[in-house]
Amino acid sequence: MVKLLLRSLGQRLPSSWTVEPTRRDRGVRWDAVIRIRQKGQPPGEICVEVRKSLDPKDVPRLVEQARENARGMSVLFAAGFLSPQTRRRLTEAGASYVDATGNLRVALDQPALFIESTGADKNPARENRPLASLKGPAAGRVVRALADFAPPYGVREIATRSRSPLGSVARVVALLDREAVLTRNPRGGIETVDLPALIRRWTQDYSLMRSNVTSTYLEPREIAALLERLQRFRGPYAITGSLAATTLAPTAAARLAVLFVEDPPEAAQALGLRPAEAGANVVLGRPFDPVVFERGFTVKKVRYACPSQVAADLLTSPGRGPSEAEALLQWMEENPDAWRPKTLR
Repeated sequence: MVKLLLRSLGQRLPSSWTVEPTRRDRGVRWDAVIRIRQKGQPPGEICVEVRKSLDPKDVPRLVEQARENARGMSVLFAAGFLSPQTRRRLTEAGASYVDATGNLRVALDQPALFIESTGADKNPARENRPLASLKGPAAGRVVRALADFAPPYGVREIATRSRSPLGSVARVVALLDREAVLTRNPRGGIETVDLPALIRRWTQDYSLMRSNVTSTYLEPREIAALLERLQRFRGPYAITGSLAATTLAPTAAARLAVLFVEDPPEAAQALGLRPAEAGANVVLGRPFDPVVFERGFTVKKVRYACPSQVAADLLTSPGRGPSEAEALLQWMEENPDAWRPKTLR
């Protein structure tokens, strides 16, 4: 990892800069101390700690310990892979990092230096862990329950509410605990949930277009006509995406309607939609799980998906979807009582 760091820095710095390992301080245990020098300027040093893995929840403690040992020098953590949440927490703590997939961030005051590059967001090496992914219906149900209900609550309560086996819930909660998305009390109960971090972590494994079976259609009389017909549509459905988000946190007018329905061809016929690959303004999706229909809201007799589902779908949508998701997540944090109950009961 130290050689990787030296090579990564050397490739990104001008020829007038030098990067080299220096002798370790005998009083401090470091995997390496790297000296960085710009020609004609005093050098800077950065202490490198190599770890097999680094979970987000451990970042604050490890950075604090490293700073105490660094004696004023900058600190950098190196690992085979650093997850997006781990990198985010290292950045917030003011630490530098590098991993074997190409993720790199080095920030120094002396000499003035800032380098950042992005590698992989998913670990290319399989880890021997009980659960390393939030892919699939069971994980999706658990994530939705964690997002839709305000803590504190226990694992059994989440299992009941999400209609999921207790073991599956425990594995999802353990993963999210490792990644500092939630906090637990000594008995294992869930005390807090970082809502934006939870939704963002889910969308590393969930995607609107990949996790659901979707097809595109044309509503020739524009979206307003579709909303009018939905008031009389008898089948289960839930509007997601921009059209749902603008109902809660208005931004630009939505030009595309995305709906979850049980049977897209049957729903398209009932709603008078025409199949279309080009110029489509309606997407119908057969959902990954019926949870997409749960805990939604109704406006003018039209049903919309729960904001947590909408935010996840927008984060994985093209165009302005991710920016609309951020606006919606902010609204959700500022208005919790407007969209979710305070307890599971």
